[in-house]
Amino acid sequence: MVVERVKTGIPGMDEILNGGIPSRNVVLLSGGPGTGKSIFSYQYLWSGLRLGEPGVFVALEEHPVQVRINMSQFGWDVRPYERQGSFAIVDAFTSGIGEAAKRERYVVRDPEDVGLLVDVLREAIRDVGAKRVVIDSVSTLYLAKPVLARRTVMTLKRVLSGLGTTSILVSQVSVTERGFGGPGVEHAADGIIRLDLDEVDGELVRSLIVWKMRGTRHSMRRHPFEITDKGIRVYPDKVVRLGRSLRVEQA
Repeated sequence: MVVERVKTGIPGMDEILNGGIPSRNVVLLSGGPGTGKSIFSYQYLWSGLRLGEPGVFVALEEHPVQVRINMSQFGWDVRPYERQGSFAIVDAFTSGIGEAAKRERYVVRDPEDVGLLVDVLREAIRDVGAKRVVIDSVSTLYLAKPVLARRTVMTLKRVLSGLGTTSILVSQVSVTERGFGGPGVEHAADGIIRLDLDEVDGELVRSLIVWKMRGTRHSMRRHPFEITDKGIRVYPDKVVRLGRSLRVEQA
């Protein structure tokens, strides 16, 4: 059986994933501060728009206006796609407070109410015919109640997969944390991509590893990546080896 895949459009990433993310998978994009999680998710949505695949971005930690500004810094202007109805931002940050927020079409009045968030998200997905969804960051929904982490991810997974989207849930972890952003979330997600920023001998090095991905073979190695003015570029032909001294080698 041929696996239907969604290409991330991030240079080098699809090679690591053996062609892309299996369709309808819900992927946890996990990492500490400054690792590039938001940029990765913006690029994933932008690549979809360029391929004619509508998308939805759920803003839980930044104002929708700031999200548009952040994306435009890489040359990714989503406003024309919003106007033509193929892209939407769900405002789960402002609760509708402020003049700019009043102009947003999709607003979650109580961001802590997962049921309300799901209702607004479902509406946005159906309106634009979304194929790709990003929630940034899902950790916000259960930060105060970590025991609800797995249940929250499972609720979102049922909705996102049921509506036919291939989705990324951004998950925050602390710099020293080895987990993925909440108890049990690794079992609820179909895939996990971990982004890391490690200091070795006074130098910061970015790397990523695909921890799991249902429905496909994938690289089991840690690969370096960089953030350029055009977005993220992954190097599938190189491997990062972490130890007392960091080494980047040919795969």
